Amino acid sequence: MVTRLESPTTDDAAFIDSLVAQNQIGVNAAYFLQIKDDWKVRVQAYIAANGDPGLLKPWPEIAKTKKIFESLYSSQPLVHSAQKPILDSLRTKKLQFCPACGEDGTPNTLDHYLPKNKYPEFSVTSRNLFPMCDVCQGKKGSKTVNGADQRLFVHPYFDDFAAFSVVRLAIGRPFESPNSFSIAPHPVLTAEQSALISRHLDELGISSRYEQFFKTEYTRLKKLVSRARAKGQDVAERIAEFHNYALDKSTNSWGAIFYQGVLDDAELMTFLEHGPLPAYP
Repeated sequence: MVTRLESPTTDDAAFIDSLVAQNQIGVNAAYFLQIKDDWKVRVQAYIAANGDPGLLKPWPEIAKTKKIFESLYSSQPLVHSAQKPILDSLRTKKLQFCPACGEDGTPNTLDHYLPKNKYPEFSVTSRNLFPMCDVCQGKKGSKTVNGADQRLFVHPYFDDFAAFSVVRLAIGRPFESPNSFSIAPHPVLTAEQSALISRHLDELGISSRYEQFFKTEYTRLKKLVSRARAKGQDVAERIAEFHNYALDKSTNSWGAIFYQGVLDDAELMTFLEHGPLPAYP
C-alpha cells in the first residue's frame, strides 16, 4: 500500500544558493539574501528529522512572507530556473502506481509531504516532493499529525521499512464468494511502524478504496484457476506467477498484496486447488 522511493540526491545548500541568486533581480532580492542561511538550516533540520512534522514545527518567522516561498513552486518556472530541472525530474511519470496507496495508474501530481501552506520553506525541497494520485492527495490535504502529535503518513524517502511488505490481506469466507476482507499492518512490523501504517491506511481511506479491486481480482482469480485446472496446470505455481508479476511493480502494490494474501491462506489454497469452481470459457 505504500512504497519506498529512492531519495533525491539534490545538494540542498547549493540549490538554495541558486534560488537566491536567480531572485536577485526581483523585488525580493534583499529578503532572500537575509533569509538564505536560516533557510539552509531549516532544510537540514528537515532531513535530520526525516521530514517528521511531530519533530519539525512550522517556522513562525516566515509566516507573513510564505507566499514568496510558495511562488517558487506555484509560479511557472522559467526555462533556466534553478527549480525547473528538479521539478521536471520528479514529474517524469515513470511510476505506474501511486507510492502512497499502491493503486495502479500513473500519478498525476506531486505531493508536498509537509504541505507548503504550513511549511512554505520546503515548497521546492526535493525530499519533500513525490508523485501521488489525485485521490490520495485529496484525502491527505494539509494534514500532518494527530492529536498526540504523531505523524499520519509514511514518508516514501525516509521510511526504509516501506521497501518490504507493510500490510497483510485476510480473505473472508465462504471461498465461493467472500463476503469480507481486511487489510492490517503486517505482523513483522514494530509497534511504532504498525501504528504509523494504521494511521496512513485510515487517513487515505485505503481499505474502502480496495474493496472493488478485491472483488474484481477475486473473480478473475477464480477464472484463472478454473482454466489452469482444466489444463492440468499446477494451481499453486500459477498463483505464485501472478504474485511475482505483481511484485515487479512493488511489494506493496494492490496486486501483490492480493496474491500474497491468497498464498498465505492455506485453506483458501486448498479450495482453489480442489474445491468446486464454475467452468469458464
